[in-house]
Amino acid sequence: MKTKNLLRAAVATVLSVLPLMTMAAPTHAVEAAPSMVVELPLGVAVGELPVAVEDRTGYNRDSFKHWNTGLNATDGCNTRAEVLIAEAVSAPTVGARCSLTGGSWWSYYDDTTVTSAGALDIDHMVPLAEAWDSGASEWTAARREAYANDQGAAASLVAVTARSNRQKSDQDPADWLPPSADALCQYASEWTATKLRWNLAIDEDEQHRLYFIAAGCTDTTVTYEPAP
Repeated sequence: MKTKNLLRAAVATVLSVLPLMTMAAPTHAVEAAPSMVVELPLGVAVGELPVAVEDRTGYNRDSFKHWNTGLNATDGCNTRAEVLIAEAVSAPTVGARCSLTGGSWWSYYDDTTVTSAGALDIDHMVPLAEAWDSGASEWTAARREAYANDQGAAASLVAVTARSNRQKSDQDPADWLPPSADALCQYASEWTATKLRWNLAIDEDEQHRLYFIAAGCTDTTVTYEPAP
């Protein structure tokens, strides 16, 4: 009961001090389309998310085709491997059939350096089951595949230790947060950005937890571009 009261107090505090929503000014070039990138304070961004009751009826992980051939269909690497290559702190050697040797990665969920690609999972920032609950059940198969392999935003897919990814499973921030305290603001920002990018809803408990985090992350912004 005490925790719920604290959450409600934090929500009330955030709502009372939220600044006006700001949008990154588009840059213009001759005959160039305006930028669609949006940047908002974390608390404001949370307020932009629709609130709805989650419904997992009919969910099947196979409804989200992954991993596909990634951004380059001719390099022999699937999406998982391409994310590992892109996020490496020190680059691995890419061998035949996109086998990866060497390299190192930093798993920000648990502040851990990893030196074996096999010890990493590629986490969907918003898990597939959570996406289904939040609106993806209404999508076409092609859009679900695009979501499951989204390399258009750095926050969508993240290389983390297999241990932390499996602890997270399909839980939202109301039920699981990264064990590293330093990861909290980044995680809330990237979760919110991913839901905004794909126009996914949040439930009430999730909203309360995100507002609670935002109250302690006043300098954190959310940057996203709506998915095509």
